[in-house]
Amino acid sequence: MNAHRFILSILFFTNLFVSAACSKKTAEQVSQKKEVVIYTYDSFMSEWGPGSAIASGFEKATGFSAVYVNCGDGAQILSKAVLEKNNVQADVLLGIDNNLIHKAKKENVLVSFKPEGADEVIPSELSDGLGGDWLLTPYDWSKFAIIYDTQSNTPAPKSLEDLTKSEYAKKLILMDPRTSTPGLGFAAWTIAVFGSDYERYWQELKPSVLTMASGWSSGYGLFTKGEAPLVVSYVTSPAYHVYADKTDRYRALVFDEGHVEQIEGAGIVKGAPNAEGAKAFIAYLIGNEAQNAIPLTQWMYPANKTVALPECYALAAPAESKTLTYDALAVEKAVPHIIEALGK
Repeated sequence: MNAHRFILSILFFTNLFVSAACSKKTAEQVSQKKEVVIYTYDSFMSEWGPGSAIASGFEKATGFSAVYVNCGDGAQILSKAVLEKNNVQADVLLGIDNNLIHKAKKENVLVSFKPEGADEVIPSELSDGLGGDWLLTPYDWSKFAIIYDTQSNTPAPKSLEDLTKSEYAKKLILMDPRTSTPGLGFAAWTIAVFGSDYERYWQELKPSVLTMASGWSSGYGLFTKGEAPLVVSYVTSPAYHVYADKTDRYRALVFDEGHVEQIEGAGIVKGAPNAEGAKAFIAYLIGNEAQNAIPLTQWMYPANKTVALPECYALAAPAESKTLTYDALAVEKAVPHIIEALGK
């Protein structure tokens, strides 16, 4: 989730620094070399996201000003950058994940940058998960999971296959894999589990789907409003509810078949108007000050291994799960077939 990014109970908040439209006007207004234009997603720059605190600390530490542009979700961030390849407006893309990195490489919209000291704080499995070439620098990660409302009358499913049973009809909220990184992550999860049989699975899953939201924020918002007892999110999502709502009502279900990871990264746009500012921002993003803001705002694990997790993570932590692997290119090719199976 595009995601995890977290505005769990309150969603679609006012953008803090720029319009929500990724407008040309916004990009033109930040031509000053002290301003770094960062394309990102809605929850990162929401009232409850980490954007404001990170921007403030970044400016104090470097003298640069972070200007966020809300592009919706990770897939939309990349699409916007691709459209602007011949008229680059952004300096940094923030929110491109391991399911989108191959497309970013194919489109040649990023340049490699490895912050000084990155190897000392970023585990190699995270940097390798984003290609290992530092086109993207990891800043957070989690695993996708089905979040379950324990106060519902619906029994908890024990596997992805269980979700196709009639007792789960209209009980599941998904996100669109064409516009949402959690949506694409769930698609990847089904392919990792079912392989070439994924189309059969999606056809059988269709009756269980209440809706396919355009992004994580809107989909999770429907879930917390009680519209359905099951939603695609992250294993770290319940930590928010323990911390903010003082409840363990929502639980991340762990399936024996395993789960897939999302690793989110930030990268410098090829031809960035302010490349030096972009480098400074990414270096700051993986430092302790910025990374300490991640757990209680993004509701994801920080990429910096030296950062301690708040107590709510221990209280809400699910059991360890097997990590599944898959071919990201195969996932991209499967998306149109998934959409067709759902009749969208």
